[in-house]
Amino acid sequence: METAVTQLQMIPLIYYVIFCSALFTIGVVGVLVKRNALAIFMSVELMLNSANLLIAAFAAYRNDPSGQVFVFFIMVVAAAEIAIGLALLVVVYRSSHTIDINILNRLKW
Repeated sequence: METAVTQLQMIPLIYYVIFCSALFTIGVVGVLVKRNALAIFMSVELMLNSANLLIAAFAAYRNDPSGQVFVFFIMVVAAAEIAIGLALLVVVYRSSHTIDINILNRLKW
């Protein structure tokens, strides 16, 4: 039975780089184009996950477990970011009844 590392190494590394670059580009376009705060938040998470996948692929090709540990810590930070970000979105939605960035940008604190 093959391990996950050997399965990752069966695919050439350039395919991981191209795939993660495409995912990251989609995330950047989503951040720049979307006006909904939730869609922007999901685009940032897509960018973070593409970076995680690329780090895991590089770590698998070097047979280095520290890359996998680093990805795990990034996922923990991303979970905290999700919790705080969604809580902030709920508070903003309750106060202004919208999560449109253009309208929220006009608000003066």
